Amino acid sequence: MNPCIIPEVPIDIQGDNRWMSQHERHVSEAKEREPDVIMIGDSIIQKLQSCPIWNDLFEPLHCLNFGIGGDLTQGVLWRIQNGILDNIKPKACVLHVGTNNFGNTPDEISEGILTIIKEIKSKLPDCYIILLDLLPRGARPNQLRVRNSKVNEIIHEKVKSFSRLEVITVNTGLLQSDDSLSAQDMLDYLHPTDTCYRKIFEPVHELLLQILGEAKDIEKEIIETQ
Repeated sequence: MNPCIIPEVPIDIQGDNRWMSQHERHVSEAKEREPDVIMIGDSIIQKLQSCPIWNDLFEPLHCLNFGIGGDLTQGVLWRIQNGILDNIKPKACVLHVGTNNFGNTPDEISEGILTIIKEIKSKLPDCYIILLDLLPRGARPNQLRVRNSKVNEIIHEKVKSFSRLEVITVNTGLLQSDDSLSAQDMLDYLHPTDTCYRKIFEPVHELLLQILGEAKDIEKEIIETQ
C-alpha cells in the first residue's frame, strides 16, 4: 500500500502537539468564517500568510490559510477528512503539498496528491482547484529537485481530464542559467522570500480574480432567473 494515500496524523516527535493545535485552529476558523478562497498544504502555503502579499492580495479575497509546516500528503488528507472542509463552501482552493514526502517515489507522491484532489472534489464539487507545481529546492541540482520535477511531470499528465482544475507552473524564472537557486529568491533554498512569493503567487491571484468573477456572474444569473 502506498503510504502517501493513507490519511495519518504525524508522530509528535517534539512533544508540543503543534500540528494538531494548528489543525484544530483551522477547523475553528472554518466554522467562524465564510471564505471564498482556501489554501491547503505545507510551509510554502503557511508562510505566505506572514508575507506582505497576503494582506495586499489574498486577505481581500476572504481567504483562509490551512498550511502547516512540514506536512505530508497523508497529513493533508487526514485534515481534509477531519474537519477543515466541513463547514465551508469556498469557490476556489489553492493546493501545494508533496515536497516533504521524503523516502517516497514520484509515483507514490503523485498518487497522494491526486487522492487529495479527489477528496476535495468529493467534499466541494463546485470548488475550483488551483494546484501549484512543487518548487525546486537546494542551492544546486540534487535528487530532491529531480524527484519534485518528476512529480510535476506525472501530475500534469494525470490531471488533463479533470474539470475545474488548473496547474500553475511556478518554477519559471526561479532557476539561474547554471541551475542554481538564488538566495534572493529562497534564502534557505526551500522557502520563498517576500519578493519570490510575489513572483510565484501574483499569477495565482490573477487566476483567483477570474474564478471569483465568473462565480459572481453565475450567482447573479441564478438570482435573476428565480
